[in-house]
Amino acid sequence: MLVYCSTQRMGVRNQRKGMISSISESYVYHMSPPCLARESPDELIRPRKLINPVLESPSHRKLHGELLLSHRRGLLPGGKPELQRVLEQRRLEQDREQERARRPPSDLEQELHKRKQRLLEYEREETRLRLDRENIPEFVRVKDNLRHIQVAGK
Repeated sequence: MLVYCSTQRMGVRNQRKGMISSISESYVYHMSPPCLARESPDELIRPRKLINPVLESPSHRKLHGELLLSHRRGLLPGGKPELQRVLEQRRLEQDREQERARRPPSDLEQELHKRKQRLLEYEREETRLRLDRENIPEFVRVKDNLRHIQVAGK
């Protein structure tokens, strides 16, 4: 019969039996002998909870212990090392880029590309004009400024 008991009592039982308990959860499974079934004062047998064979199986207990151990260490089941995750992310990003390069651009993408080209051309023209103005000798700039002042003075 499967019964729950606290870890303090379980630890004492395990020490008496010479077993080492590595599970530190608040409740632990253990088997109680069926001879401890209690009868009510009316001499009726009280119903007991049925035993779950899955929880009793050694493979399930081992798996549960491994999960508890990995949880305590901070390792997630199926968790990957950081380097492997980074390399996988890079590979996925490269695959996406290759897929984008293979398919033809949509109408929206074409319009955005044209707009981007126009803006770049406009910026190049602006920088070229600014550089031309800076490369003009100073006396020519002063002369132009004087012309504007004289025109404003009339």
